[in-house]
Amino acid sequence: MMKIEIPNEAAGVGKALQEAGFEAYFVGGCVRDIILGRIPKDWDIATNALPEDILKIFPDSVYENDFGTVGVKMVDKENESITRIVEVTTYRIEGKYTDKRHPDAVKFAKTIEEDLSRRDFTINALALKCDTEARTPSKIIKELVDPFGGQDDLKKNSIRAVGNPEERFSEDALRLMRAVRFATELDFSIELNTRRAIEKYSHELVLIAKERIRDEFVKIMMSPNATKGILLLEELNLLASILPEFREGIGVAQNHHHIYTVFEHSIRSLDYTAKKNYSLEVRMAALLHDVGKPRAKEGAGVDTTFYQHEYIGAKVAFKILDRLRFPKEFVDKVTHLIRRHMFYYNVGEISEAGVRRFLVRVGPENIDDLLKVREADRMGSGVKKAVPYKLRHLLFMIEKVKKDPLSPKMLKVNGEDIMELLSIVPGPRVGWVLSSLLEEVLDDPTKNEKEYLLERAREIGILSDDVLKEAALRAREKKDEFEAGTNEEIKKKYYVT
Repeated sequence: MMKIEIPNEAAGVGKALQEAGFEAYFVGGCVRDIILGRIPKDWDIATNALPEDILKIFPDSVYENDFGTVGVKMVDKENESITRIVEVTTYRIEGKYTDKRHPDAVKFAKTIEEDLSRRDFTINALALKCDTEARTPSKIIKELVDPFGGQDDLKKNSIRAVGNPEERFSEDALRLMRAVRFATELDFSIELNTRRAIEKYSHELVLIAKERIRDEFVKIMMSPNATKGILLLEELNLLASILPEFREGIGVAQNHHHIYTVFEHSIRSLDYTAKKNYSLEVRMAALLHDVGKPRAKEGAGVDTTFYQHEYIGAKVAFKILDRLRFPKEFVDKVTHLIRRHMFYYNVGEISEAGVRRFLVRVGPENIDDLLKVREADRMGSGVKKAVPYKLRHLLFMIEKVKKDPLSPKMLKVNGEDIMELLSIVPGPRVGWVLSSLLEEVLDDPTKNEKEYLLERAREIGILSDDVLKEAALRAREKKDEFEAGTNEEIKKKYYVT
């Protein structure tokens, strides 16, 4: 346990409550982190002051809930332009949870012990008297309120429910996931009776709002032990309520290119990204990149194929992430990475023009993350090198061409030039002409000169709408052919899966 100093904002709130004649305790996660020798992220305070009392002491506060929690605004003494919120909650006890999500009624309690009795796990049912002085380990232990043995459970690395675990989980089914999340983040085990209660009530997770499930799932995914969390969710029958489509990969064998089942391979891919501390988008794409394989599987043994699984997987991933209420931008990014992860590249087979088209389809801003997903895919297959020579050569080629014109915006002519030259109004025809010009420039960047492009636009401009539209469609198909893996014969030759 380390010596700690209370942040000025939190210390100021505790001191003001005590000077007004009320009790004030730090509670929950911040106390747990202190005992574990970690720096707390949040400082929550519990008090016997009623919400109206708290508002009198701190007039510039926010109280917009029915649970007795007041958001106290405190100005940072070192930087007055920064305002922080310290959550102060009146001691409370809760009634029944008819909907398994929210208490039917909240009653204010008189003691900190009563307040702690309503909490989920013993390691969170801890309180420490507010103090403005630096805290020494001996003083912390002396002032610790621990009616349920949370400190002993911290020593045992154990997650244990407060009181009767079945009652705790029947009150709020999200606690089922919170147990897994704490076990994942802290690298703890779940106490046997608590574990059995989770298994018994696992089916009730479906009653929880998808946003709440998403938030807990994100915390599990962002842990260095993310794979432990996913496996725990499966062991405790919770994964079926979160990622039922992902579970389709359990026991699904692959061809000789893979020594693991689809499920095992995906878990190992996630593990690589977690150890590398990659972003949530990359971790999620690594976990779900092969989610389409069970539905695309044909054949058996070494002859098994999974053609088009990246397309199927992108659609399945979209359904999963949309159901969990992830933001649209996040969903689009992850599904894009899944859809593009099966690109084929072999030294000497793909031209600079092909690499430029690859950049256009993937987006230069997505290249780094796509290659990270590809690394995870490789390492999840049990290979030793995350970045083989082929990928290093692709990186070299990307570096070589990335400053070439890759979009209509980088052409030396624009839509206004086309409309003036061809005497046409805004519409799809302008875009078709620009797309045709871009195709030529992707093949040969030296053609990106205004005089040449205007001359070509004049020639293209006499074509009918149907011909221009068809040309644009053929251009898109040409790009897809490079990215997807050239053709079925090459896929068969290299057992691309």
